[in-house]
Amino acid sequence: MATITICKDNKGKTIGNVIIEVYSRTYLQISIFRFILLYLNSQIQTIVRLTEWRPWNVSNTVPNDILVTIVSDDRKQSKGVRYSDSTETQTIQFENMGRPLYSSYVIRYLSENRNLNICKADRETSTVVVVNQSGIRYSIHSSNTKELFETVGIATDSQSHILTADYDDHRIHILDQDGQFLRYIHNCGLYGPYGLCVDIKDNLFVANGDKKVKKIQYL
Repeated sequence: MATITICKDNKGKTIGNVIIEVYSRTYLQISIFRFILLYLNSQIQTIVRLTEWRPWNVSNTVPNDILVTIVSDDRKQSKGVRYSDSTETQTIQFENMGRPLYSSYVIRYLSENRNLNICKADRETSTVVVVNQSGIRYSIHSSNTKELFETVGIATDSQSHILTADYDDHRIHILDQDGQFLRYIHNCGLYGPYGLCVDIKDNLFVANGDKKVKKIQYL
């Protein structure tokens, strides 16, 4: 099972996220202390410790790598970093021409598709930004209309669908791997959805704005 939990300190301040992965690995991301912990077999170990950067979001890849969104202390830069255990194996920050890949300094949500494309929910431009293995970037909108949507969380499934949370309109957009709009998930109690996670059985877990996690079977 995969779930999403928000961690708070004793004053109620959000300090990190827990992602319980489909491979029975639990990652705890603590922004304020600059590190990511792995909980496995009742043991806790630090797998990532940062300097001059802070983690903002963690997502899993296949089989056991993680993608971490990190932001510089001055908040002028952000990037995605792939880790295999404690080893940094990929940095996702610039396209092949050296220009920044993303419009905002905050890359909040990343997900890797089955075709190895990296997908990012770009809330600032109301688009999904996809980067292929050659560093080529393209942006896709949820539908062929000009309707704006506040895209926040993002996930992919076994069929290479791209799912993105529409916070303002309380629904999930489903796109194919090429960015073509397929349909919405709505009318199922969604309210301000923001965090998405899909497990190996294609169950969708949604961190809802009412501070609850919803499990949705959509295929």
